[in-house]
Amino acid sequence: MASPVSTLEQQRSSPAVPVKGLKRRRRPKLTGWAYAAPTALFVLIFFVVPVILVARMSVSDWGLFTGDRGWNAPENYQDVMDDRLLWPAVWFTIKYTVVTTVILLGLALALALLVQESSRWTGILRSSFLVPSALGLASASLLFYALYSPQSTPLGFLGIDSFLGTPSSALWSTVALIVWRFAGFYMLLLLVGLQSISDDVYEAARLDGASRMQTFRHITLPLLKPSLALCAILCVTGSLLAFDQFYILTKGGPDNSTITIVQLVYNMAFYGQNNLGRAAALSILILAVLLVVNVLQFRGLRGRED
Repeated sequence: MASPVSTLEQQRSSPAVPVKGLKRRRRPKLTGWAYAAPTALFVLIFFVVPVILVARMSVSDWGLFTGDRGWNAPENYQDVMDDRLLWPAVWFTIKYTVVTTVILLGLALALALLVQESSRWTGILRSSFLVPSALGLASASLLFYALYSPQSTPLGFLGIDSFLGTPSSALWSTVALIVWRFAGFYMLLLLVGLQSISDDVYEAARLDGASRMQTFRHITLPLLKPSLALCAILCVTGSLLAFDQFYILTKGGPDNSTITIVQLVYNMAFYGQNNLGRAAALSILILAVLLVVNVLQFRGLRGRED
């Protein structure tokens, strides 16, 4: 057994780790931090700081023209829950989200399957389906607003007064705009997922005698679940935060029947109430709901993959 003295002498005589080796080990970490720093700074300035400010405003008597007049928690949250337009706006937003998600994802999947195989017209079809995605949502809403107006040439030719005169027609007219605008974008995402599926899997299914419907049900859909889940998360989040299209097309009408939850935030802050504290309280509630919805979607996706 070695004595403590000899062990100490061996430790002293052993070569130390070179300083250059330590620097080389630290260099990849510093490089990683350097790459991540701009994104972290961007998130800090444009997300974390605004969220903290909104949280501060949500517990304050903060008017649009008067500024901060002191704490009033939880009065803003109570006023939000007592607002007569809150639950109609929540119900309409949920209905719009469900309708838009089902129609949009179904149509996008059909378009992706249509242009999956390379053919003579595939490039033209892909480009034509994707062109509306290059147009901004506000610009597309103005375009459809002109189309839906009673003075529009197509509507006048068909003898239709307006597509925005009733709550039902206003909803479906807005859904048509969103489907036209985003179908090509979600088609592209699903097309990438379809092309990532190996042809060997389909060949093995054909050798086993599987029909096209069986192949689609038992091979295409299971392997396409990650892409479908991504599209569903984007579509649900975007629909819950819908504002531009309804503000331009209907402004919440007729009779506040198409007002969304985000448009209610806008009305509380800048239109009628001019109360930034109450609008901030509703914004915090919306953020909490979105976090819960996204967590549930991610957990559902992870469970299905496992």
